[in-house]
Amino acid sequence: MQISRKLMHALLALFALIAISTSALAQAPRGLPVGPGAVLPPQSEVGDQKVGSLLFYNYYTSGVADSGGQNTRVNITNTNNTSSVFVHLFFVNADDSSAADSFICLTPNQTASFLASDVDPGTTGYIIAVASDEAGRPVVFNHLIGDEYVKMTTGHAANLGAEAFAALGQPGALVGCDSNSLTAVLSFNGAVGGYNRAPRALALDNFISPADGADTLLIINRVGGDLTFGGAEIGSLTGLVYDDAQASGSFSFTVDRCQFQGSITSFFPRTTPPISSLVPSGRSGWLKFFSQADNAYLGAAIVVNANQDALRAFNGGHNLRKLTLAANAQITIPVFPPNCQAQSDGPN
Repeated sequence: MQISRKLMHALLALFALIAISTSALAQAPRGLPVGPGAVLPPQSEVGDQKVGSLLFYNYYTSGVADSGGQNTRVNITNTNNTSSVFVHLFFVNADDSSAADSFICLTPNQTASFLASDVDPGTTGYIIAVASDEAGRPVVFNHLIGDEYVKMTTGHAANLGAEAFAALGQPGALVGCDSNSLTAVLSFNGAVGGYNRAPRALALDNFISPADGADTLLIINRVGGDLTFGGAEIGSLTGLVYDDAQASGSFSFTVDRCQFQGSITSFFPRTTPPISSLVPSGRSGWLKFFSQADNAYLGAAIVVNANQDALRAFNGGHNLRKLTLAANAQITIPVFPPNCQAQSDGPN
C-alpha cells in the first residue's frame, strides 16, 4: 500500500479546519428524516443520483506547474441529520495503478471540498470513498453523496456526479470484514453484506463525428483490485459503434492499467470502416463495450469542440450509461483507524 504522507497531512489539515468551522452541525436535531417523500431503496443499483456507502469518482486530475489550468474540485456530503461518519479515501493513479489513501471525517449534514492540486498534485486517476467506523472498518451508512468539477489544459471540462453504491444490511453493520480484520473485501454482488452490483457493459449514448472538430475524451475505469497494492487492470474490451442510421462496426482493445483515457478519433476505436467513414461529418453515433470476462467497469465522457462559434459546438461531460451488471466485482482495502476525529452516535 503506497500511503502518501504528504497527502495524508494535507487532507488532515484541510478537514480539521472544516470540522472547526462547522462544529455547530453536530448539534443538528435528532431523528429528522432527510426530506419528505420516499427514499430510493438501497437495492436500487449504482448511480450518480442516489445516496450510498461507497462513492466512485470516475476521474480526477491536476497539474503541478499550472494547477489553475488543470485541476479537480472534489465534493462530498454527509446527508445524515444525526450521525457523523469516517470516510476512507483512496486515490488510484492511472499511470501505475498504485493507491494512496487518507481519511476525512464528516459531522451530520456536513459537506466538504478539496482541490486535487492540494492533496495529490500532478496525478490523474480515480477516487473511491468508503464510509467507515471509528476503527476504519467499512459499514452500512447510506448517506453519502458527492460530485466533482474537472478541467484540463486541453479545454475539456465537466461536472461529474460521484457514482454511489449502497451497502446492503442493517445500518451500522460491518461490510466485508469482522471486528479483527486488517483488510476488508468489498463485494459488489447485490447481496446482504455487500454493495450494489457494478456495471459490466457501458455505453456512450451519443458522440459527434470527430470530423467536425469534436474531441470526445472517453474514460474507462475497472472496478476491482487490491488497494493495499493497486487497482485491477482493465484487460480486454469488445465493443460496437453505431451511426445514426444503425450501421455498425466492431472493435476490441486491451488496457494494462486500471484507467483508460483516449479520444474518439478516426483511429480509435479501430473499426472497419474507420469511424471517420462510419460516422462522417454532420452525423453522430454511439458506442457500447464490455468484457468477455465477468469484469465490472465505470466511466465518463467529456467533449470539447475546436470550433467554439459553430452552431453544433457543445462542451461538457457525463458518466457513461450502464447497460448490464457484473455478478460479483470485488475490491480489497486495508483496515486501520482513521487519523481524524468526529463526534458520532454511530452510523444509522
